[in-house]
Amino acid sequence: MTLLRLPSPTAPARPAVGPRTRRGRAHRRPRVLVAVTGLFFALLYLPIAVVALFSLNSRKSLTVFDGFSLRWYRAFAHDDVLLSSLGTSLRISLVAMAGSLLLGVALALGLVRCRTRLGSLAGLVMLVPLITPEIVTGVASMLLFKGLGVPLSTGTVMLAEITFSISYVTVVLRSRVAALNPEVEEAAMDLGATRWQAVRLVTLPALLPAVLASAVLIFALVFDDFVLAYFTTGVDPQPLSVRIYSAIRFGVQPTINAVGTLMLAGSIALIALALFIPRLFGRRGGLDLFSGK
Repeated sequence: MTLLRLPSPTAPARPAVGPRTRRGRAHRRPRVLVAVTGLFFALLYLPIAVVALFSLNSRKSLTVFDGFSLRWYRAFAHDDVLLSSLGTSLRISLVAMAGSLLLGVALALGLVRCRTRLGSLAGLVMLVPLITPEIVTGVASMLLFKGLGVPLSTGTVMLAEITFSISYVTVVLRSRVAALNPEVEEAAMDLGATRWQAVRLVTLPALLPAVLASAVLIFALVFDDFVLAYFTTGVDPQPLSVRIYSAIRFGVQPTINAVGTLMLAGSIALIALALFIPRLFGRRGGLDLFSGK
């Protein structure tokens, strides 16, 4: 006969702790971390929100908001100097995008297909511009052009931006090239295609989503770049970022707020497009483009 042991009437019963309760405790958000995260985003984005707000101010004031108006956006549309700088920035971004894509695609293919120690060393050297402070790159580019006797102009900015952007294109495309099956190219060559035809008709179409995303990303980065453009630009015409810096040295005008807001909106739109381009091709899109998954 089995005896059942009954709990003591004075001992309090322990509450049952099931897996659901333990899971709830594990996923409970610490209030301190939530507060720190909120403070971080407030310090990061609150100044930008203030700039966007005062770009819609109806009066010429940077401290008192007196109602919504598009007055400063219309002033920017009639400012020939700023519009000229805008056109210069667009030309620099387009040329840098095209040049860095051409060289970056070739470099990514070469680094993945090259299995020697020299290829591994080249892969490490390619990462140096990503970890080097941009001001160092800007000063080095300026000294190089000065040493070669090349006058600073829009062309020198384009060359510097292309050189700086190649690494970004290569990092994005290298993971995509490594994920491709080389047997597909070999099958194309077995069917009579040359190696160049196999790359042009098989490999490049497979890389098209990553190439387009890289193009949009490079355009946004170059258009907003200031440090490299500041050290390699000439007197006139100047890129828009350098022109804005020259203008705020004598006081911030409400027109600059409007220009900054438009640049911010354009950059956000371009980066969002770069993140979602793979989905347009039926691929896994988004942030995994840059993680290489």
